[in-house]
Amino acid sequence: QVQLVESGGGLVQVGGSLRLSCAASGSILNINNMGWHRQVPGKQRELVATMSRGGSTIYADSVKGRFTISRDIAKNTVYLQMNSLKPEDTAVYYCNAMGVLTTRWGDYWGQGTQVTVSS
Repeated sequence: QVQLVESGGGLVQVGGSLRLSCAASGSILNINNMGWHRQVPGKQRELVATMSRGGSTIYADSVKGRFTISRDIAKNTVYLQMNSLKPEDTAVYYCNAMGVLTTRWGDYWGQGTQVTVSS
């Protein structure tokens, strides 16, 4: 069984920074993509950023230039450095791992961590 555990969320003022971490555990042989999505009540979950095993990244237009995704392949961990935070970044942030190989391939989600940006 694969588990994703997020940490680093919290309350921050406008313009501040937070760093989210997500560690995948279990009998993992490989993870293709790891990334972050976010969701606010009443809206669909949206992609924030994702990184492939080879280092290719995709960012939502709304976070380009402010957020940076990174991975530690050996530790099955993904990070999201969030700078210049805005009130509209307030959401529950979910880590996901896609193309995870254990005894079979699967996709997994974390439980979510709240990020609140106050003005």
